[in-house]
Order: sequence, then C-alpha cells, then structure tokens
Amino acid sequence: MDSASETPVVEMLDIVKVFPGVRALDNVSFTVRRGQIHALLGKNGAGKSTLMHVLTGLYAPDSGTIRIRGTVHENLNTARAKQAGIALVSQHAKYIPGLSIAENVYCGMLPMKAGGFVDWKKMNRDAHEKLSHFGLDLDVTRLMEDTTVAERQMIEIARALFADASVIILDEPTAPLPKHDVAKLFEFVRRQRERGASFIYISHYLEEIFEVADHVTVMRNGAVTGTSAVRDITQQELIRLISGANVERYRRAGGNIGKPVLEIRKLARPGVYSGIDLTLHAGEVVGITGLEGSGPGELARGLFGLEPLGAGDIRLQGKPYSAASPIEALAQGLAYLPRDRHGLGIVAIRSVRDNISLSVLKRLQSLVGLIDGGSERKLAEDYIEALGIKTPSINTAVENLSGGNQQKVVVAKLAATEPRVLVLDEPTQGVDVQAKVDLLRIVDQLSQRGVAVAVVSDELNELMDICDRIVVFYRGRIIREFRKGQDTITTARLLAAIEGEMGEKADATV
Repeated sequence: MDSASETPVVEMLDIVKVFPGVRALDNVSFTVRRGQIHALLGKNGAGKSTLMHVLTGLYAPDSGTIRIRGTVHENLNTARAKQAGIALVSQHAKYIPGLSIAENVYCGMLPMKAGGFVDWKKMNRDAHEKLSHFGLDLDVTRLMEDTTVAERQMIEIARALFADASVIILDEPTAPLPKHDVAKLFEFVRRQRERGASFIYISHYLEEIFEVADHVTVMRNGAVTGTSAVRDITQQELIRLISGANVERYRRAGGNIGKPVLEIRKLARPGVYSGIDLTLHAGEVVGITGLEGSGPGELARGLFGLEPLGAGDIRLQGKPYSAASPIEALAQGLAYLPRDRHGLGIVAIRSVRDNISLSVLKRLQSLVGLIDGGSERKLAEDYIEALGIKTPSINTAVENLSGGNQQKVVVAKLAATEPRVLVLDEPTQGVDVQAKVDLLRIVDQLSQRGVAVAVVSDELNELMDICDRIVVFYRGRIIREFRKGQDTITTARLLAAIEGEMGEKADATV
C-alpha cells in the first residue's frame, strides 16, 4: 500500500504561509499515500495546524502546490476540500447531545416520506447498516449524550467515510479518551486503513505513534525537520527532531513534606466511590490514578464543587471542608486544574492578563471598587516570568498561544489564588514534550513553596517522576499506595494495581 509507484492521495509541495510578522509554513512538503496512517508531529506552534488548515481549505497558501489524488487544487476552500475527500475529526467530536446516533448521522439530510414526514424507520435501519459496514454495532436509537467519547470519535470517522472521505485528519483523537478506549479507537482506525482509507494522525503522545502509525513527519518552526517510516526511527530520535535537542525527563528529587493539609476520612458517594481515606501534606505531590470511572476524576471534581462530593469527614488545615461551587473551594484554599482547559480552564478570547487575574479580581480592587490596573499588570508579568509563559504580550488573547502555554496560563491563574491544596487533572494532556517537562517543573516548584499537590493522571511515567506517593483507585476504592523510596515502583506494578491484580500476580511483574 505504501508503494512509491502509487499516486499519493495527498501531495503538498513547497507550501508557504505567511502571517504578519510570522512565516508559519516555510516550503513545507508533505505526502500521504492510500491506506497509510501518517503521523504529523511537532511542538505546539510548529506549524501542524496551519498545514492542516491549508489542506482543509481554511487558509490559502501564499505559494506551493496541492494535489489530491493527482489533481492540482489551486483555489481550495472548505467545500472543495470536502468534495475532494478531505475530512477533519477533532479531539472534541461535533454532535448534538439530545439527538439519537441515527439523527446525528443523518443530520441535515433526514430521509423523508410522502407528505413531508421523516421516515424514522428507514433512517434507523440505514444508519445501523452504514455503521455496521464500518464495524460499529451500535443501538442507533441511543442518545449521543449517552455514548462514550470513543464511540463518538468512531461515529465521527464513520460519518466522514460515508461522505466519501479518502483522507481523514485525526487531531489529538486520544486526548479526551480513557486508556482502555484508546485501543478500541486504534483497532477501528486500522480496520478502515485496511479498507483503503488514509489518516493523518496528529498527537503529542509519542508512544502512540509506534503503536498505530506507518509513517511519520516532524515539523519545527514552520518547516519539516524529518520524515521516516515509523519502523526506521526511535522515540529519542523523534524527540530530537521535534525539539532540536534531547529532552530529558523531569524527575523531582522530593521535597520537605510538612503537616497534613487536606484530610479525607470515610468519604463515600453512592455508585462512585466509598471508604476513601486520603491525606495530603504540605510540600507533597501525590499521584492519583485508576481506570476511567473508578473514582479519581470524580473525587477531583467533587472537591472543587463541580460534582457532588458525597458524605464523610473532610478537613482542610484542620477546619471542616465542603464546597458546593468552585468559588467556595477557592475561598477555602483549594484550587483545581481541569483536564478540559478549553471548557473550564481558560476564557480563550480574553487576554493572558485577564485570565491570570480572573480568580483574584476581588483582591485587585482599589478603594473605590475598580480593578487596580497596575497591580493586575504586575501580577500577570510576575507569573509570565515565573512560569516561562511564551506570549507576545500580556494583552495577547490566550487562544493565540500554544497548548502548553495555555496550560501554563491556567496554572498561573490558580497559583495566583495562593492555594493550600492544588488538584491537577491530567495536567500534561495535549501538550508537547518540552511543555510537559516545563509543567512538571512548575508542579515541583509549587510543592517547594509548601502547596499540597494532587496529580490525577494515567500518565504513569510522569507520576513516577514527580510524585512522593501514588494512590491507585479500583472500582471506587483505594486499593494500593506506592511510596517513593519505600516501594519498588514500576509501570508494570502500577498497571497491575490499576487493573485490580494484586498479590502474587502484581508482585511477579516487578
């Protein structure tokens, strides 16, 4: 399928795109062949999204040639790109929650009967047949809001294939997925590849590239730094192409662990978790992990007042703690970084300064009740410097920053509240390798200032690098705790605990 003699389905030659003051694409060439899963990698801001915007017709290139299945397209727009067989599936699948799977599949083209009525039976029958053709055996009368994230991604890919898409761009498709659903998505993508579909796979998770991709192209500063068959390259070589240097993992040496700050005793929430006993100390970083739905994410959101927390004895700095809303949580000294930074973490259209100061506006008020602009500016500038946020100015809209810098802005907003407890939910999700290192360093710095930090994540290597303890949830209970310096901690042991395999089998994996 990867034959050099076969006409590429996509051929982009010497593409140039210039924005005011920025050469976003510098003579980029990129080729995808039939039945290929071609990974496109690079730091946030490397040019990947701009290149895909050119391919999907959102941006017109300033120069260069685009061929799709051998045909040159000089005035490509979104409609023509779609007609040519190019489709984009973003990490946040587009759907209407209150409608069924079938209604979403046929949205805008519902089959009609005589008299102008919708033919519901035909719609459901045809939707089921179409999805089954691509290996999806689903009850199409289910509401989309009741489907899993993985199912939505696969339905979105199938919809693109219905519309005769031959090249599907998957932009960070696994970022919102729990680990056990990633395998399902990969299996689905491979099946479609065998049918002749081609995929452009964009991801910051390098281990996924070796699992699912055939070919890889790396970009840096708007140019291609390398392209290779996946079998012919190593992860360290990829990191060097992405960053221009070898990026070392950030390993926290450990800090001065102080007195208990957050104490949770016998916490229970029916159907979610029960018997939760957990203590966070000043200056300590505690990892919390487990399968999706086993309790860690729900506990994090409950502590911040985004979900019911349940019943139990919870104390923060010795005082009873409960929070029915984020405002109440922040007022008591607990801050939370959500895994969905776009939905809950940032106000994308507002400036870096506005976002950093958002949670402490009351503190920045002058005597007459107005925001002290000088204090607000200094606050933003101090955190931009302290956290290494790369931004043209404090007035730049956050949506114009890279993913890693957006995440740092969220951390700055939370750090500005001077919390005693900081709960981070998948803090490195969707950011590049260098940004991950930067974020883990920031976590360490916050702990050194005496903040008790809880990191909810299934990135086990990162937890081992940064945490003093790792707590494992299984079916709503804490079943294992690993202490750095006391226990032998390996990914195999952690995975065994996460899957509920304790005792001899877990120990045998060490």
